[in-house]
Amino acid sequence: MYTCGFLSASVQANFPFPLLPVVQPPHTIYMGKDKYENEDLIKYGWPEDIWFHVDKLSSAHVYLRLPKGHTIDNIPPEVLIDCAQLVKNNSIQGCKMNNINVVYTPWANLKKTGDMDVGQIGFFRQKEVKIVAVEKKVNEIVNRLEKTKDERYPDLAAERESRDREERNEKKAQIQEHRKREKDEQKKRKEVEELRNYSSLMKDENMTTNEDGNDSDDFM
Repeated sequence: MYTCGFLSASVQANFPFPLLPVVQPPHTIYMGKDKYENEDLIKYGWPEDIWFHVDKLSSAHVYLRLPKGHTIDNIPPEVLIDCAQLVKNNSIQGCKMNNINVVYTPWANLKKTGDMDVGQIGFFRQKEVKIVAVEKKVNEIVNRLEKTKDERYPDLAAERESRDREERNEKKAQIQEHRKREKDEQKKRKEVEELRNYSSLMKDENMTTNEDGNDSDDFM
């Protein structure tokens, strides 16, 4: 399995040449070599992934892996432009054209059915598909991304399982922490209630003692 990983505008400060702007946290862009690898990327994508493709033209499938907690609605503009330029540059027709559209959507919205060709996808919900217009190729962006390219042969299934395992462990830890807080709060409420009952009991005993003392005075 071969994939190309690209570092977006987010990590430009790590390189010796002046590149701006800098966006934090870092973002990773990646794509497969051919339609067969695209099939694996579709199968083993992450919930944090955003899929990009040139609209109505053949192109590479480009994925942006968002940091946890981020969504398609708050992708930094510089990173969005990077992805759009990269997918345009990896389209045989699109790279020669001006004024094209690039569609993008969360990985979870990619629909794959048994009657589709290898690498072909549809969408579960069309309303979750967004469009970004690309006027023309920007060589500075494409060249910068190419300089950050890292060719890898990952085990996508193992990486996805590792990601899911980490998420399960995080959720388990959160549940345990929640239960611990609940237990501590219950203990605190019980202690407060016991203190309140004790104070009330002491007050009643004092009243009884005072009343007994008054009765004793009456007999004298």
